[in-house]
Amino acid sequence: MLVFPGFELLDVFGPLEMFGRLSERARLLVVAPAPGPVPSHQGPACVAEAAFAGELGLDVLLVPGGMGTRPLVADPAFLAELRRQCGAARWVGSICTGSALLAKAGVLDGRRATTNKRSYAWATAQGPRVQWVPEARWVEDGKYFTSAGVSAGMDMALALIARTLDRAASLEAAAGAEYEWHEDPAWDPFARMNGLV
Repeated sequence: MLVFPGFELLDVFGPLEMFGRLSERARLLVVAPAPGPVPSHQGPACVAEAAFAGELGLDVLLVPGGMGTRPLVADPAFLAELRRQCGAARWVGSICTGSALLAKAGVLDGRRATTNKRSYAWATAQGPRVQWVPEARWVEDGKYFTSAGVSAGMDMALALIARTLDRAASLEAAAGAEYEWHEDPAWDPFARMNGLV
């Protein structure tokens, strides 16, 4: 999981909870532009264990959203490293406006993707060559999984677990977290609520 100042708490810890329930089948790693404490948008900090640079050997790279995405879309060095790490990872998932970072880095060009419905106009403006899907809980396109806002990241994480392992692992993780997985990626009442359909 990549974190940066101003990340959204549930974007990070919701998906990490699902992957963390895989027991010995997954090892979690939190990275940031620099290791150490990283403040969330809500205040509490997360400790990044390693720098988001170099050869991380990631199977899955997860990119959260939050207000901290706003300055990062104008940071060429960050975007270049994000593009490189996306190229090296086997799978890439974004939560909420994390898709805006992927879009600005150019890795979603020509691909289908979605994002937070309340920040839809801003996020989609970061990637004019992306095929944005306004009504979706999450979208899968090749190795890229993008989710709608905040809590949708947990549904996307479970879908990614089903793709990389199996559906039984996803169901087990959801049950262990006492979470009702929305398995249908088209389930999206928030698109209508925010006037997108």
